[in-house]
Amino acid sequence: MFSQIFILSPRGDTIINRDFRSDLPKSTPETFFRQAKTYSGDANPLFTVDCIQFAHIKRGGLYIVGTSRFNLQPAMSLELLDRLAKEIKDFCGVINEEVLRKNFILIYEILDESFDFGYPQLMATEQIKPLIVNDPIQPQPDSVMNSLRPKIQTFNIFVPNTIGSQAVQRSVLNKNQANEIFVDIYEKLNVLFNSSAYVINQSIEGCIQMTSFLQGNPPLKLALNDDLQIGRQQGQYSAGVILDDCNFHECVNANELDMNKTLRIQPPDGQFVVMNYRISGDYAAPFRLFPIIEEISSSKIEVTIKLKACFDAKIIASYATIRIPIPKQTANAYTELVKNAQQETAEYDSNKKMVEWQIKKLNGGQERSLKIKLTLQATQTAHTARKEIGPIAMNFEIPMFNVSRLQIKYLRIEERGNTTNPHRWVRYITQSSSYVCRI
Repeated sequence: MFSQIFILSPRGDTIINRDFRSDLPKSTPETFFRQAKTYSGDANPLFTVDCIQFAHIKRGGLYIVGTSRFNLQPAMSLELLDRLAKEIKDFCGVINEEVLRKNFILIYEILDESFDFGYPQLMATEQIKPLIVNDPIQPQPDSVMNSLRPKIQTFNIFVPNTIGSQAVQRSVLNKNQANEIFVDIYEKLNVLFNSSAYVINQSIEGCIQMTSFLQGNPPLKLALNDDLQIGRQQGQYSAGVILDDCNFHECVNANELDMNKTLRIQPPDGQFVVMNYRISGDYAAPFRLFPIIEEISSSKIEVTIKLKACFDAKIIASYATIRIPIPKQTANAYTELVKNAQQETAEYDSNKKMVEWQIKKLNGGQERSLKIKLTLQATQTAHTARKEIGPIAMNFEIPMFNVSRLQIKYLRIEERGNTTNPHRWVRYITQSSSYVCRI
């Protein structure tokens, strides 16, 4: 399996380096970082340099990398690195450079319990927790908040840019932790529109994720919508919530789901995904894009993009980014927002031939518009250049909102004689995965 596992800072400094087999040169981390920096954006998750295979993920701005002389199985390699990152996060509370440097002894202990000679052994927090001796060193509050502060960036699936909950700041080894549990319903949307803003194809990929800090890990009972159905028949229409398919964590008993719409859970420590689900039916897309292209002259084109938020006015979308590819033969591009536009910017990147429109906050029911004035080079006409415009891609996040209408009715402790009343926190977060409008 892995010959080495190391963690690098954004500058390429080695924070953690566990060499399991001593069959690779010591300069392997430097080789990885040099190759990763050759990519214009994020590096490919797997690549090969000098007969060394690299698999990596990025968490908290840090590179978590596994290497091998032999062929790595892509899905398994990335899954193992992701599980390692979750274990570190469960023990340390948050993943950033300062936390890892302060807890490097604990990190090495986690690595040694999780892997043996590079092969995975115990890859769950509840499995290795009894074997861990060192306690985590908690960072200063300011450093935690800086690492959680939202930024405008490419959105990863189920990585919210809303204000971080207390769950991601706590360690599973915190002796004075509160008796509480966090439940997050994440949904990512795949939508394809035509130029008239009609939906061509759409689907939802979602999950129910828990972060448990319950004392004694008592059994739980989670109730979902009464109108929930599992499995969609061809041509079936229902006003309820229909999941095309779903799967569950090993700690979940779903025997009562069809009859009572409930799940019985024996929660492990830390963070875990209760259920993954997929929905392919029709649903109300939260945003509509209306593109209009006008040929002003043989060398000038005017593109108008109208954006409408189709959800309740009490809901606020955050960090929406719309990217509009423009013709390669564009000599100049001028962007124009509506007068007195607030918390939004539009910039033209001449190298990428891309206009990026960013909106920090957008209330439901609001409409925004952007006008792009293109001047073409003499070698191309407006009639042929307009075919190179688009498709428009949009990234966004909407806190406390979910399209599928899947709801948590209640979450109860099933342990008899348990009189505690733990805090229960529930969040709904909707994100874009592939939100595209053709022109």
